Amino acid sequence: VLAVARAIGEHMDDYKIIVDKSTVPVGTAIKVHDAVAEVLAGRGVQIDYDVVSNPEFLKEGAAISDFLKPDRIIVGTDSDKTARYIKKLYKPFNRNHDKLILMDIPSAELTKYAANAMLATKISFMNELSNIADLYGADIEQVRIGIGSDPRVGYEFIYPGIGYGGSCFPKDVTALAHSAGLVGYDAELIRSVENVNNRQKRVLGNKILKHFGASLAGKTIALWGLAFKPKTDDMREAPSCVLLEQIWAAGGKVRAFDPAAMAETQRIFADRDDLVLCDTADEALTGADALAVVTEWQEFRSLNFELLRARLSQPTIFDGRNIYDSETMLEQGFVYYAIGRPRVGQPAG
Repeated sequence: VLAVARAIGEHMDDYKIIVDKSTVPVGTAIKVHDAVAEVLAGRGVQIDYDVVSNPEFLKEGAAISDFLKPDRIIVGTDSDKTARYIKKLYKPFNRNHDKLILMDIPSAELTKYAANAMLATKISFMNELSNIADLYGADIEQVRIGIGSDPRVGYEFIYPGIGYGGSCFPKDVTALAHSAGLVGYDAELIRSVENVNNRQKRVLGNKILKHFGASLAGKTIALWGLAFKPKTDDMREAPSCVLLEQIWAAGGKVRAFDPAAMAETQRIFADRDDLVLCDTADEALTGADALAVVTEWQEFRSLNFELLRARLSQPTIFDGRNIYDSETMLEQGFVYYAIGRPRVGQPAG
């Protein structure tokens, strides 16, 4: 960011509005302003400019739609002149109602971190509850409905699972805790959010190890889903990577499929004897002892139970996203493990 700021300072010859779109620590706008000022001073020129914080709120897999139809436009500026320019810039995307929210620059910078940290906190909170539900024999899905019906809580981002990944939540939560530390504040809750998430990524693997025993030697797990979420091939901080390492460390093998992330998986793990990348979800089942569902792709939601019984050596499913119905699994004769829900079916032996 500062390198770009210095480049702008080298080439600008009249008034400019410099807009920070990146997710950056609080105080970055000041550093950008100072970097440009230093370059201009070195050039021996005086040119007016303003720095604006305008963080993006784009979801991976839906970035274009989010840009064209934003639910809010955060603009941090201390200049009325700049505010008028920014309002005019965003007018085509702001027709139904006024979505533009003006604030001071530090508040805009903090808003972006705060938004992602809040969503990550909701996820980690539900995952923490799911582990408590597991120990008490409660069903976290019923708990989710019970608390989500309270409008103060709502249903968004309270789905239990095996942790969040990607490039935003892990980075932003860690950065916010670090930023707090820089001003002498211990952000204990925010640090805990990431700690809970890291632990949650091991929950599905722990269930597999508990079912089969500490050693997975001679066992093969079919794995559906490698990307950290549907509609992307991004595997940064993906729970699948943690699960793969758990299975391999226990001596097991994996047959894996993802609708989008096969090339990325190949790039990360290269050629391994204990990993077979399959062309279809059905192919991944061949010769496997159990199925583990890691990413909730739409195509994984409808199961062919006859095919599963024919290809799996044991009718066993580990569902890391709670996308299947427990009663249906029981009726179909499967041993079914989910997150924060009682196991259904009786393991063989």
